[in-house]
Amino acid sequence: MRIQYAGPRPMISEHGVEFKEGKEDKYVYLMISIQILQAIDKDYEGHKSYSYDTKSTRFTNDEIHAILDSYSTTLEKDVENEEIFYSQKIEEEIEHISERTNLKESEKQAWVNNLKIMKNYRIQRAVNKIYYMHSIALIRDIILRENIKEIDTPFYEKYWHVLQTIQGAVEEGRNSKHTKLEIQKIDDSHNMVAKLFFDQ
Repeated sequence: MRIQYAGPRPMISEHGVEFKEGKEDKYVYLMISIQILQAIDKDYEGHKSYSYDTKSTRFTNDEIHAILDSYSTTLEKDVENEEIFYSQKIEEEIEHISERTNLKESEKQAWVNNLKIMKNYRIQRAVNKIYYMHSIALIRDIILRENIKEIDTPFYEKYWHVLQTIQGAVEEGRNSKHTKLEIQKIDDSHNMVAKLFFDQ
């Protein structure tokens, strides 16, 4: 599977399919993470910080894939493995539902059918998450390699989510750094900026 928007997390049962509010597809954050990745991977002179420009280049799905693929030799294999793993997980769910004794046969069949209908949707979400987490890992590597001190973005939900994910990645594992994520007012018009600082 290639990158494409799927949608929010589905809640699947014998009664149908509902979508969980607030559990968005990682695809919606991928554009921002790719823009940050492209912007920070450069030769630095002077202050090592990055301020997000809302006029940054927007990439197509194919361009995002090509960018990530150019950094990572394992991307295709990781995506393929995720597809296989998630497909098996869904088959196990179907088997579990089929064996339940507290449901009528018609309820079990309805649930299984709903799982099958949503199979590709759920796999696409899992694949999108792999692409997103690859971009975050690459950003982390560049932050550590270049000793970047600060990343600034507008203070909106999607940007904040990406900064939180970067923060988590930088603070874990070997060579981790302490970080600080904060919101600052930038002018009298109540515009806000999110700032992620990295200790040196």
